[in-house]
Amino acid sequence: MSGIEIVSQEYWAEKDGVRLFVFRKRPAELDGERPVLFLVHGSSLCARTGFDLEVPGRSGYSMMDWFAARGFDVWTMDHENYGRSDRTGSNSDIRSGAKDIAAAVPFVARESGQDVFHFFGSSSGALRAGLYAMEHPETVRSLTLDAFVWTGEGSPTLAKRRENLEHFRTHPTRDVDRAFFHSIFNRDRPGLVEPGVADAFADAELQYGTTMPTGTYLDMCENLPLVDPTRIACPVLMLRGEHDGIATEADLAGFFQNLTSDDKQMVVLPDQAHVGVLGVNRARFFHVLQAFLTLPERQAAVTDA
Repeated sequence: MSGIEIVSQEYWAEKDGVRLFVFRKRPAELDGERPVLFLVHGSSLCARTGFDLEVPGRSGYSMMDWFAARGFDVWTMDHENYGRSDRTGSNSDIRSGAKDIAAAVPFVARESGQDVFHFFGSSSGALRAGLYAMEHPETVRSLTLDAFVWTGEGSPTLAKRRENLEHFRTHPTRDVDRAFFHSIFNRDRPGLVEPGVADAFADAELQYGTTMPTGTYLDMCENLPLVDPTRIACPVLMLRGEHDGIATEADLAGFFQNLTSDDKQMVVLPDQAHVGVLGVNRARFFHVLQAFLTLPERQAAVTDA
């Protein structure tokens, strides 16, 4: 979408003395209050790598730009021990991530003028966002769970990851390198990202070091389920890449069936894998999400006079 000037701003929130980097992109012209879309990143990347990536020689990789150009006030943050946020001795598990969100929300509300937000989380970010929505429903307008896992039963990705379970139990960090970042895009189905994306992703992350926290991996291998579908009251969209090995379709269908609200959708996206926001079919991904976020308000049933 052309002709829309997008501006960015950097902020800092604080959680028990830990400084957390918060980033915002929005239309330069704010003609009234814009709906807030809050993006929650996953286990092996920081916020801007996932949602505002620059790929040399290619365009259209910033999810933040895509939604800001369509009228959203888009926010994200680096969780503790990720990106520009403070490094501590924590393993930055799912509950820690939900507390990070809780620390940022009052700040975002003050700056945006909104008090309820659309939340989008991907992979362990979906678990963080889901846990936050359970505990703070009054601030959640809608919840989108992308690359989500509920119980983990039958997941080939988690079965492989459990080979390193003892390390995750005993160490707060795990080593990463360029080959690891490439593996994120190739483990499910090669060919679902354009050339250059994996290297741009690796370049963005390696500037922050060669380790990642183990907490979300430990939770996903040993402590699922963490999100209770019966405690999610808001509208929910579940997005699944056809080839995503983090969860089986049956696992996700079980979560979907147990959601309390009937205002819910589950969409399987063909020719997508785990990192849909950076995939070759990301425009379809964004289209489905935008349609969900812009649904007309639900009307009450009409009764006879």
